[in-house]
Amino acid sequence: MNISDLFRQKTVFSFEVFPPKKESNVDTIYKTLEELKDLRPDFISVTYGAGGVGVANATTIDLCSRIKNQYGIETIAHLSCLYNTKDSVDRFLERLKENHVDNILALRGDINPDYATKKDFKYASDLTEYILSKNMGFHVSGACYPETHQEAENMLEDIKNLKKKVDAGADHLISQLFFDNQVFYDFIEKVKIAGINVPVEAGIMPVTNKKQIERMVSMCGASIPSKLSKVLQRFGDNPEAMRDAGISYAVDQIIDLVANGVDGVHIYTMNDPYVAKRISDSVASVMES
Repeated sequence: MNISDLFRQKTVFSFEVFPPKKESNVDTIYKTLEELKDLRPDFISVTYGAGGVGVANATTIDLCSRIKNQYGIETIAHLSCLYNTKDSVDRFLERLKENHVDNILALRGDINPDYATKKDFKYASDLTEYILSKNMGFHVSGACYPETHQEAENMLEDIKNLKKKVDAGADHLISQLFFDNQVFYDFIEKVKIAGINVPVEAGIMPVTNKKQIERMVSMCGASIPSKLSKVLQRFGDNPEAMRDAGISYAVDQIIDLVANGVDGVHIYTMNDPYVAKRISDSVASVMES
């Protein structure tokens, strides 16, 4: 199924998981999926390993296959391009096809100083165009940045690059995490003015760990609104209180997004099924209305 078709029927609710690091036990992610599947999300996306090499990326395909073929849930395989050649992408696509995985999130990927970049693809739009040129029946999604990609000169440039991605064939977008819904609404307005009319899912990351979120914010540039800043200051040193407050903040975000007609909500689960379940249970009736 083309993921974009889901948006014609309902407000989409989805999860993201990531393969375990090579030093971690792979069984942990299988246990996570066992719990997430019972929440019946519309799809689960699986991230791609750093540098585009190694066990993590084989695991991406294996996890997508399990989600699709064993659990009967749609899935999206992330695929980044900076560290891939056309040949390595071809092999990845062939393995996806063998496992009946039809949806790909095409990404440029973050710069990793430990790996040398390849020359075949420079931008996610290049990868998107290449995947679709293979005529293998894949559907391609893309990423977008409500607060502007950190390497873009400004929002205007970033929106132009996003338009290139959509024009190349991306028919569904997932946003970078954000904590201020007004930022997302302003972004959506700009996207529509630019003539981008594909579904845009709002990326929500529950703030359950103060240090973790500070690290994520430094990486992606998301702003911390005063309401969330007060939550971090008040509960940041109390893990259980921080988890509960972070879940409540995410639930409030989602309810407001749905009330304002968002196309979908994509939860960055951080492989924590407890948090995903608490959020899913809290917003179930809202998502179905």
